Amino acid sequence: MSEETNSGPVEMGAEMDYPEHERTYAGFLALFKYGTIACVALMVAMAFGFFTSAGFFSASALFILICVAGFFLA
Repeated sequence: MSEETNSGPVEMGAEMDYPEHERTYAGFLALFKYGTIACVALMVAMAFGFFTSAGFFSASALFILICVAGFFLA
Protein backbone atom coordinates (compact mmCIF):
# COMPACT_ATOMS: atom_id res chain seq x y z
CA MET A 1 0.00 0.00 0.00
CA SER A 2 1.20 3.43 -0.78
CA GLU A 3 0.92 6.29 1.63
CA GLU A 4 -0.01 9.75 0.52
CA THR A 5 2.20 12.48 1.82
CA ASN A 6 1.50 16.11 1.19
CA SER A 7 4.45 18.02 -0.04
CA GLY A 8 2.59 21.35 -0.27
CA PRO A 9 1.33 23.73 2.34
CA VAL A 10 -1.59 22.73 4.54
CA GLU A 11 -3.69 25.73 3.49
CA MET A 12 -4.09 25.71 -0.23
CA GLY A 13 -6.49 28.66 -0.53
CA ALA A 14 -6.42 32.20 0.71
CA GLU A 15 -5.37 33.01 4.24
CA MET A 16 -8.15 32.74 6.80
CA ASP A 17 -9.41 35.88 8.49
CA TYR A 18 -9.90 34.42 11.97
CA PRO A 19 -11.07 37.63 13.67
CA GLU A 20 -13.82 37.92 11.06
CA HIS A 21 -14.80 34.27 11.63
CA GLU A 22 -15.03 34.91 15.37
CA ARG A 23 -17.17 38.05 14.88
CA THR A 24 -19.50 36.15 12.54
CA TYR A 25 -19.83 33.27 15.01
CA ALA A 26 -20.48 35.66 17.90
CA GLY A 27 -23.16 37.38 15.81
CA PHE A 28 -24.76 34.04 14.97
CA LEU A 29 -24.85 33.04 18.64
CA ALA A 30 -26.40 36.37 19.64
CA LEU A 31 -29.03 36.08 16.90
CA PHE A 32 -29.84 32.53 17.95
CA LYS A 33 -30.02 33.42 21.65
CA TYR A 34 -32.26 36.46 21.27
CA GLY A 35 -34.35 34.79 18.58
CA THR A 36 -35.00 31.88 20.93
CA ILE A 37 -35.95 34.27 23.73
CA ALA A 38 -38.38 36.07 21.39
CA CYS A 39 -39.97 32.79 20.22
CA VAL A 40 -40.42 31.53 23.79
CA ALA A 41 -41.84 34.90 24.87
CA LEU A 42 -44.26 34.84 21.93
CA MET A 43 -45.46 31.32 22.76
CA VAL A 44 -45.98 32.18 26.43
CA ALA A 45 -47.79 35.41 25.57
CA MET A 46 -50.01 33.65 23.03
CA ALA A 47 -50.91 30.96 25.56
CA PHE A 48 -51.61 33.67 28.14
CA GLY A 49 -53.78 35.64 25.74
CA PHE A 50 -55.70 32.72 24.25
CA PHE A 51 -56.30 30.49 27.27
CA THR A 52 -57.09 33.12 29.88
CA SER A 53 -59.46 36.05 29.93
CA ALA A 54 -56.51 38.47 29.93
CA GLY A 55 -56.86 39.62 26.34
CA PHE A 56 -54.57 41.02 23.68
CA PHE A 57 -53.12 44.00 25.52
CA SER A 58 -52.18 42.02 28.61
CA ALA A 59 -50.57 39.36 26.44
CA SER A 60 -48.64 42.06 24.55
CA ALA A 61 -47.42 43.53 27.83
CA LEU A 62 -46.33 40.07 28.98
CA PHE A 63 -44.48 39.53 25.69
CA ILE A 64 -42.55 42.79 26.14
CA LEU A 65 -41.86 41.99 29.79
CA ILE A 66 -40.47 38.53 28.97
CA CYS A 67 -38.33 39.95 26.14
CA VAL A 68 -36.85 42.61 28.40
CA ALA A 69 -36.23 40.11 31.20
CA GLY A 70 -34.61 37.69 28.73
CA PHE A 71 -32.40 40.45 27.38
CA PHE A 72 -31.09 41.35 30.83
CA LEU A 73 -30.80 37.76 32.10
CA ALA A 74 -29.16 36.27 29.01
